[in-house]
Formats: sequence, C-alpha cells, structure tokens
Amino acid sequence: MKAAALLEFLVSIPSVSGNERELADQLTTMLREEGFAVQREGDNLWFSLGLNDGPHLLMLSHIDTVPGCQGWKCDPLRPVMQDGRLTGLGANDAKGCVAAMILAARALSDEQLDGKVTFAFVAEEERGGDGIRATKPKLGRIDAAVVGEPTALKICSAQRGMLILHCTARGEAAHVAHASLGANAIHQAARDIARLAEMRFPPHEGLGETRAQVTRISGGLARNQVPDRCEFFVDLRTTPNLDHSEVSATINAALESEVTVHSMRYEAVATDESEPIVRAALSASGQSETVGSATASDWAFLKGIPTVKAGPGDTQRSHRPNEYLLVSELEAGASFYVKVTRNYFALVAKEVAHA
Repeated sequence: MKAAALLEFLVSIPSVSGNERELADQLTTMLREEGFAVQREGDNLWFSLGLNDGPHLLMLSHIDTVPGCQGWKCDPLRPVMQDGRLTGLGANDAKGCVAAMILAARALSDEQLDGKVTFAFVAEEERGGDGIRATKPKLGRIDAAVVGEPTALKICSAQRGMLILHCTARGEAAHVAHASLGANAIHQAARDIARLAEMRFPPHEGLGETRAQVTRISGGLARNQVPDRCEFFVDLRTTPNLDHSEVSATINAALESEVTVHSMRYEAVATDESEPIVRAALSASGQSETVGSATASDWAFLKGIPTVKAGPGDTQRSHRPNEYLLVSELEAGASFYVKVTRNYFALVAKEVAHA
C-alpha cells in the first residue's frame, strides 16, 4: 500500500477518541501481514526493529481523532483525494504522522540498525493520554523519543503544559431588595477574575509567558436573589520553567475564592538542544533552530526522556473543518522519520566511541 493509499486507508476508518478498536484491529492485521511483530495493549499497538542491546528510540503518534465539527464541505468520515490533497477527519492530526511512521518503518526494516526503534500508535491522546500511559510501561527503557504531531516538520524542543483550576466564590444569599444583608458571590468572583487577568508569571525563552484564562463561569439561582455561590474554571497553558503546584499556590493566595486543582497531569516539557535526538532531528529536517509548541500532546507523559515533537501537516489545520494533508507532506514526513532514526543512532554511536 503506497503512501496516498495508506493515508486514505487510515482516514477511512472512524476512530473518534474512545472508539479506536476497529482501526486498531485493522492496522494490527495489516502490519502483521507485512511482517512486523505487532504487540497490543487494548487499542494501542507497537512493534520494534533493530538491536535490543543498543539505544532505544521511540517513534510515537496517535490513531484517535476529535469528533467531526460543523463546517465540513464533504463527509469528514469519507476521505477525498484531489490534486494531491487528502481531506478527511484525522488526515492532519495525526493519521498523517502515523502513515509517515509506517512508511519509515518499511524503509528501515531491512537495515542493520545500531539500536532499537519502536513504533507505537496509541489511542485516547485527544482525551487525556490514557493510551500512552497504558503503553509506556510495556516498552522498557526509552532513551529518546519523537512524538508525531503536525508541526510542518519544524522541530519542537519545548511544549506547554496545562493546569486547570476550579475556583469557588462563596457569599451569603439575600433578597436583592435587601442586598446589604447578603454577600454577592458573583461580585467576589468578578474581583478575582480581574486579579487573574493582571497576574504575570516568569516567561520561558522559547514559549513566552503564561496567562490565566477564565473559560467557564456559573452562579446564581434567581434573578431577585443575591447569589451565595459562583464557580469558574481557569486554564493556564504553562511553560517548563513553572511548577504547577507553585502556580496553583500563588493563585490561591491571591484570590478571595477557594481554589482547587481540577487537572495538572499535562506538565510542560522541554529537551536541551545538546541532546542527540534534537541534533538528529534538526539535521534530518535541514533546519538550524528549534521551536516551541503551544499545544499539548502525549509528550507530557514522556517527561524525563529526551524528546522532540515533529511531523507532517500544519497544527493550524487540526480540530477544524476540512482538515487535510498533502501527499507531498506525507512523503516528506516519511523521509524525515527515516533520517531521524539513522542520525540518532549514528550520533549516539559516535558519542560512545569518544567516551
């Protein structure tokens, strides 16, 4: 199955996050028929090439998608190929990366590699990362990783995290005609929201600053009653120089409202540019500088492992109607993943030789 047909095959099988079984089954069957020793954990699958006693490189991407949204000009679940462009749900995020990694695995399967490369395609990336969290313990020691996400093959060496806080303002109910007898929780929440808008945190060199964003608010029971409760959620896309617990504590000390952590599992991550995987990826891409990524991914669950995020496609096409990938982008992505693998093993071998 050539590049365009492989991508069309992947996109033609619906795999909205939480419902990846059919795609996982068919992909497992296809890869096993091609001779790859595929292993499974739920709807997550992986296989390895090369030597077990060398450095271990992980190539990781995800097979799930978000649900189709409004605004599609075609059926998002029926891929359309036209003029070298495949349009369909997941074509860009991230089945293009999955297809490119499979093409790379085919190209590398007959080579004598100076290490082991594992290709892992996981479920539920779009709704919490359960796929990689279930798979990672099965993979053994991982020395470096490449996370396949649409970055236009730019090399991301830093990624924002996500801290979500749940805030509760508490007042005292009263008739609005006698408002002085009560305490308006919505007014308290409004004061706190204004404080949040003014808060500043130390910026990150590659990702910039973190700002608190209030994303949901609810309060009040009746139009003629002083509200005694108002709740709101705060979303912070954090940077690697910030500790989630410290940020939460700082906000808690600054607000009148009660502050609790709703989610902090997506930690910000970064890889030093001196690491072999970064140098290998830059060389493979022909670029001289890395970039930062504002979007979260399964990289958050590889903290401590030297990792880069890179893949074919454009992050701005993701989660939007008429998502697409060019076949030329797919082919460039496959070539990139092959070069990264070769470059990484060569750099590690060179470092060992000079140690």
